[in-house]
Amino acid sequence: MTEHDPIGGGPALDRQARPVRVDVQGRPIVPSRVPEERPTPLRDSFIYVSIGVLVCGVMAIVALELGTPFSSLWVRIPVLIGGVLLLIVTIDAIVRIARSARAWMPVHRATAWFRVVWAAVLTAAAIATVAVMVLVLVA
Repeated sequence: MTEHDPIGGGPALDRQARPVRVDVQGRPIVPSRVPEERPTPLRDSFIYVSIGVLVCGVMAIVALELGTPFSSLWVRIPVLIGGVLLLIVTIDAIVRIARSARAWMPVHRATAWFRVVWAAVLTAAAIATVAVMVLVLVA
């Protein structure tokens, strides 16, 4: 005679009572990744927009190193274009990391909180980017 599952009434299956996998020290194994269910809008162009930020940054730094004043258009335009692109990339990353933190919370809380801190640091970086852009406009 087969045993029955008390909840569903069907036969009890071996896979229902599977033990948690552990490592050599006896600690539960944490998965290396959690699948992303909703990709962000920039998913395919994230790298290309980041390259635009890099090019604008190089142009502004080279202009400043060559003695161009901060108020020159050779500095302002790359800083403003690169700043806007950097904000777009940063906001996309914040959304991606926040979703990741939410997905990790039931799986491994320490990993989730690490990602929450990471998103907070990126938020501070976005605020700093806006501050630099405002300073460039005012100068």
